[in-house]
Amino acid sequence: MRRVVLVVYPGFELLDLSGPASVFNGANRALGQHGAAPAYGIELLSAAGGQISSSSGVAVDTRAIDARAAGRIDTLLIVGAERAPLQAAMADPLLLKVMPGLARGARRFGSVCTGVFVLARLGLIEGRRVTTHWDASAPLARACGSTVDADALYVTDGRLWTSAGVSTGIDMALAMVAQDLGAAVAGEIAKRLVLYARRPGYQSQFSPLLKAQARAGSPFGELMDWIQTHLDAPLDVPALADRAAMTERTFHRKFTAAVGQTPARFVDTVRLDAARMLLSQGQSLKAVARQVGLFPATRLADAFERRFGVTPRLFRELHGEF
Repeated sequence: MRRVVLVVYPGFELLDLSGPASVFNGANRALGQHGAAPAYGIELLSAAGGQISSSSGVAVDTRAIDARAAGRIDTLLIVGAERAPLQAAMADPLLLKVMPGLARGARRFGSVCTGVFVLARLGLIEGRRVTTHWDASAPLARACGSTVDADALYVTDGRLWTSAGVSTGIDMALAMVAQDLGAAVAGEIAKRLVLYARRPGYQSQFSPLLKAQARAGSPFGELMDWIQTHLDAPLDVPALADRAAMTERTFHRKFTAAVGQTPARFVDTVRLDAARMLLSQGQSLKAVARQVGLFPATRLADAFERRFGVTPRLFRELHGEF
């Protein structure tokens, strides 16, 4: 039985707790349906113990962290919260005293969302690669000597696991289950939770298209929707300017000002993001290159390696299970 310890404190974000807990419990349910023993024992700890209220008002029953610290921990995770309750947790003397020892003794440890700030306060992420909610990435980078990946859904660095905002704790927990019990069990849990897909850690918190749409607003929203569904079409400035009913010079200037990148850079980014997802599904380089408009395959390979620092073939091998 793997011991999963989830640490909470007053004002914590409920989904940061319930998401991962549901995944680990889902693994036990899936195993039971196949006649196997449960794999995880889930414990909720807090500094004081007893009923701890979340930010939404829902309270959970916990055990005091000092009373349950003994014994081998498989997975230790601290959940996130908004600024005020998080700062209170970072100043809690009992958490500061007990958490480092628990983390050192755990097979793996980490955080959900802004819980990483507690780990940073304890010096547990110094020099490591981590992630957190996109809105907290810059403050985290300033507060610690770590590499903060502001895009990733979750990041693993040795025994350290960190996830981005709220629902991504589910993605991270699914990856943990896949590591422990195999992709089939994780897939079964995802299906029961009615998830659209199991999302790999490298996937961005916001897609390039969503980022651009949020910034650009209505002037180019329709055009960007069209680009996404016509990646195999000619998407140079003359073609896009014609579709936007603008001169090339005016289109280039207005698009760059609205989106924050040139039309060519935007198209390249959306094409490569689509290529990454298609490769993770196991499709061939040639098929992907045709679908995303980067044919022949050597053109895709060159652009992919420049952007992501890895060949598309190796990327597919590493992430093909998703």
